[in-house]
Amino acid sequence: MTASLINTVRSTFLQAFRSVNPAGKWKVLVIDEHVQNLLSTVLKQFDILEENVTLIESISTHREPQRFEAIYMLMPTTQNVDRVIQDFSNGRQQYLGAHLFFLDGLSDPLFQRLTSSPAEPHLKAVKELFVNFWVTEAQTFSMKAPELFFQIYSPPKNEASFRTARSRLEEELRFVSKRIADLCITLNEFPYIRYYLPSHHQPLGPLQPNQQTRAPPPPEGSSRWRTNLARGEAARQYEAADTEFVTKVLASMVQQCLEEHKKANPDFPSPSDPPRPRGTLIVTDRAMDVIAPFIHEFTYQAMCNDLLPVEDGTKYSYKFQSSVGTYEDKVATLSDADSVWTTVRHMHMREAIDKLMADFNKFMEDHAGFKGGGAASLNDMKDMLANLPQYQEQREKFSLHLNMAQDCMTIFEKDKLSLVANVEQCCATGLTSEGKTPKTLVEEMVPLLDGREVSNFNKVRMIALYIMYRDGVPDEDRRRLYQHARLSMVEQDAVNSLVHLGARITRGASDKDTKKKLKQKPHADEEYELSRYKPLIRTVIQDHVNNKLDQTLFPYVKDAPSALTPANSTRQAPTPTTSLRSAKPSWHKAVRPTAPVDNRQRVIVFVAGGMTYSEVREAYVLSASLNKDIYIGSTHTVTPRQFFDDLKALELSGVGSRAVPNGIPSTQPHNSYQEYYDQKYFIPDPTPPPRTELHVPKDTLKASGKLSKVHSSSSSPYAASSTSVNSLGMMNGPEKEEKKKKKKGLFHF
Repeated sequence: MTASLINTVRSTFLQAFRSVNPAGKWKVLVIDEHVQNLLSTVLKQFDILEENVTLIESISTHREPQRFEAIYMLMPTTQNVDRVIQDFSNGRQQYLGAHLFFLDGLSDPLFQRLTSSPAEPHLKAVKELFVNFWVTEAQTFSMKAPELFFQIYSPPKNEASFRTARSRLEEELRFVSKRIADLCITLNEFPYIRYYLPSHHQPLGPLQPNQQTRAPPPPEGSSRWRTNLARGEAARQYEAADTEFVTKVLASMVQQCLEEHKKANPDFPSPSDPPRPRGTLIVTDRAMDVIAPFIHEFTYQAMCNDLLPVEDGTKYSYKFQSSVGTYEDKVATLSDADSVWTTVRHMHMREAIDKLMADFNKFMEDHAGFKGGGAASLNDMKDMLANLPQYQEQREKFSLHLNMAQDCMTIFEKDKLSLVANVEQCCATGLTSEGKTPKTLVEEMVPLLDGREVSNFNKVRMIALYIMYRDGVPDEDRRRLYQHARLSMVEQDAVNSLVHLGARITRGASDKDTKKKLKQKPHADEEYELSRYKPLIRTVIQDHVNNKLDQTLFPYVKDAPSALTPANSTRQAPTPTTSLRSAKPSWHKAVRPTAPVDNRQRVIVFVAGGMTYSEVREAYVLSASLNKDIYIGSTHTVTPRQFFDDLKALELSGVGSRAVPNGIPSTQPHNSYQEYYDQKYFIPDPTPPPRTELHVPKDTLKASGKLSKVHSSSSSPYAASSTSVNSLGMMNGPEKEEKKKKKKGLFHF
């Protein structure tokens, strides 16, 4: 089984907490807003309290001095470094000592700033954790940056804005490359790096060849030279713009980041026992497969996120029937903590419903003493669930997924998705369910476009897939399709914007077929007719693992495996040393991530511009079938609705979109990466709160022994709390457990 990213990142944080063991046992945790959000994805408040943390404070609030040592867990911004220095300047000593943990690499100027400041004598350690990425599932990660879709694919507004748009994109890609490098460092992996290099279209968005950004043309007459070497550097630089794809730029940046980390940490990656074969990072983008975000998927997770109002892939509101028969509004969290969800999320909806009913009937027999025929339908389950008040948690899980499955099937019937999906599958695969070339696609599609039972959103999906199947259609044919479907101008814009993702929309009579090297493979083993299409990422991963992936289509950035299969090449044991950079004090170390010991080779896939839930599913399915640890990540996870909405705003640089309602900025890029980074994680200082004294008689406090709150600024996103350490140290048994429960309620992550 593939090692969970959630567990890996969780253990990195816990290892940091456990590495600080002050003499007085207790310690304070100081965090900023972004760290708080990242921590909450992998740790519960109780987990942090268990590590002898007696108080959590926000670095941006006004804090009282404490007689404990402190763990600072922060983003390495100039603002945060200055706040740490302020805590130990001008005669002030905020804590007995400071253990600094930065989630990203700390720049040399900021390191020098720290070590030459009045805070230096109080610094016990300075370490880098390299965990600045969002772990969304056991095998998925994200940058949570949907605005990058517009940065990558929106065409610059005019010729004069190409240079600025490209510089801003490169700035964003530099940030993304460091997040991908963080993931590799956390996994203790220095992978080979491959990237998608399409041959059927030019670079897109701000990277498309343009006189503003292209190198000057070579002198006249140089084209007569036949060899690339003889033609000279000028010609090579001029032509380089034709292959400056976002995937190539990003992959090169990741390679550079990892090489810099290796130079500063010669022991990276540390040897594992048993040795693990060197993995591969594959960088691709949304333009490689524009079909996957449009097509209706019928596996549970993908279908739910397509048809139901699931917020951010994790929050779902539904009606829950209580034991007295009344209905309550519930908001459920869909996460890896829900075992029912993780069991069925990649199953076809029919199999998922069968599994839910089978598990429910088994649960009834095992726990409720139920005797009888069991639930035969979703409605039977609903009736029986209402009679299980004593099993509240399990009732809620079954009720949640029962509601989701039932709502999906209701929409499936109401929206005629069986007919719509059949047209989509024929367009996406180029074959009918019998394996023949579709001859009656238009005849099947037009009644659906004319009908009012099919939503315009689903009509757009069919038309987009049909146009891509035909590799573009004459303008008159496209106009007729829009007319049949009664699409608004904005909906037409969404289809027309596919040209900015490298698809051909318009086709003349003499235009030849576009030659694409990467094509959908027929899957004869698929038992569901409406699930014949598989995302292209499946083919890419399979061909890579089987050493069949075309190196002209997916070249390596630098190193490539030798003639041996990658599985046979084990990484060499590097020189054992742990210094973060040369000439740094010995207390400044890079924390070694504690990835589970396992020897399965890894494949890490990154999709710039958004990944789909169908692609996420393939990572899990192929991990099992190929016996590899496969992880997939992206700038963000995209649903069909979000993709459609983003396409509508693509030519407007995102104006009106959910991600960037005012559009992507057109201002000049920052002077330095640190300036960009500081702005990204800037947290304004709150105004000083009026001091209010709470007078509590000492005798009362001693008698009650209750937890006391340390009040922070009302503008803080945190509610800090503390305990009386002496009284906590004297607790035992049930009293201590009760105190922990009370203590937990004081934190708001």
